[in-house]
Amino acid sequence: MALFLSTYVNKIDRKGRVSVPAAFRSALISEKFSGAVLFPSISHSAIEGWGMNRMEDLSAGIDAFDPFSDERDAFTLSILADAHQLSFDTEGRILLPLQLIDHANLVEQAAFVGRGSTFQIWEPVALSHSQQEARKRARADRQTLKLQNRDPGS
Repeated sequence: MALFLSTYVNKIDRKGRVSVPAAFRSALISEKFSGAVLFPSISHSAIEGWGMNRMEDLSAGIDAFDPFSDERDAFTLSILADAHQLSFDTEGRILLPLQLIDHANLVEQAAFVGRGSTFQIWEPVALSHSQQEARKRARADRQTLKLQNRDPGS
């Protein structure tokens, strides 16, 4: 499973190309599609970044809803219909679609934010404000965080 950690701020060129951090690229290259799947976050003014394997799992979860349910319609239209499958160029960059640039209010820089099995792309100042709020919530809720044992025998 891909694991995305840390935060990297990279420049966006005039054409909308941005270099994906090397650590993120190595995690994504090991998947069946050598690139990233990006879509507008439904929770933030940010872009969600997923590997194809995880995106297929999400699609299967959406497919589990009744085929004509409101929930399925909402998720397919807000996530799958807006998702972009983006390959890396020879320099490890992706071309961000204008729809995603506008959603995240990106101008000159993009902050790639590791979120474990996924990542997000933020406008750096908006990320800073959001992180301050998240740290306050995490501090208040710190007693609820538990480590998950991946190996029951350890």
